[in-house]
Amino acid sequence: MAKESMKAREVKRQKLVEKYAEKRAKLKAEGDYVGLSRLPRNSNPIRLHNRCKLTGRPKGYMRQFGISRITFREMASEGLIPGIKKASW
Repeated sequence: MAKESMKAREVKRQKLVEKYAEKRAKLKAEGDYVGLSRLPRNSNPIRLHNRCKLTGRPKGYMRQFGISRITFREMASEGLIPGIKKASW
């Protein structure tokens, strides 16, 4: 389980990315790299980190499902994910 402060930091970064998305796109189209460098660093979408929606775990993230590999395995074993059968894990 991720720390609450880490989850909050990710939410803060997501808000900054959304806030500056249009301005960033406009500056990039114009080629104004000085203007881009003046924007907050955390407003860059590269700084976002994928986290499991249920546990907040940053590693072993599966984009197709939006959860970590451990959570995926637990849910598949319980039959909560349709179309997934336990083979040999």
